[in-house]
Amino acid sequence: MTDFIQLKKNNIIRIGIKDYDGKETGEHLEFDLEDIELPLKYQECEERHRKNVQYVKMQFAIIDKKEDKRGKKLLSANEEEKIKVVSEFYKREMEALDLFVGEGGTKKLLNGRKPYYSMYDDINEMLKPVMPIIEKGFGDIETKIKDKYKNVNKESNVLK
Repeated sequence: MTDFIQLKKNNIIRIGIKDYDGKETGEHLEFDLEDIELPLKYQECEERHRKNVQYVKMQFAIIDKKEDKRGKKLLSANEEEKIKVVSEFYKREMEALDLFVGEGGTKKLLNGRKPYYSMYDDINEMLKPVMPIIEKGFGDIETKIKDKYKNVNKESNVLK
């Protein structure tokens, strides 16, 4: 005989993902509204995005100051370098988004599309309808903790 235990799935929201035609992809994101680190993950995601944008601007400024060399290739040396910077920017943006939407969540949301420059803003726009639910969860955690342990101090005073 094998016994199993299973955690409750209270306060977990699942969000289905649709493709650009509005068809369900079968993929979903899950957010645990009792994850006390969820607000910190969102905050870190936003901070990394700001740093990523600053990174790409700074790298472009550095590249623009370099003398450009044209060879026999289609792109110049500076153009190639800019493409590499943008590629690194996309990688960093996906990592930042995955902090909040979960590992691999950004790829699920892109649904086969390659990363692109306004991807971060587009995904934030997609998440707007569920953000009030997630933000409410931030406050609910504090309330639940206070409610659960409000009698602890009263009970400890009984023994005094």
